Amino acid sequence: MVDDDPSVGKALRRLLTVLGYHVELFGSAAHFMSAIITLDAVCLIVDIDLGDSSGLDLARRLAADGVEFPIIFMTGCQGDRIHAECLDFGCAA
Repeated sequence: MVDDDPSVGKALRRLLTVLGYHVELFGSAAHFMSAIITLDAVCLIVDIDLGDSSGLDLARRLAADGVEFPIIFMTGCQGDRIHAECLDFGCAA
């Protein structure tokens, strides 16, 4: 999971762990990218607004590198521009 808000990351990690999932938490796209080689991820949950970068930019970088797994995007900052960008990327609403 990639989220720049530690409280959101910790809360979602607790919830998903209770549901039986193993969760790795990363505070930035750069931190995630530096660890991706050692990860055995089956799904990525990523905040769309990561402060200094975008979750969509991270997904584009992964796709360009040939890394493929399902991605769940989340945001606390919904707006028409973000919604349109997500739909253009191929997200389901």
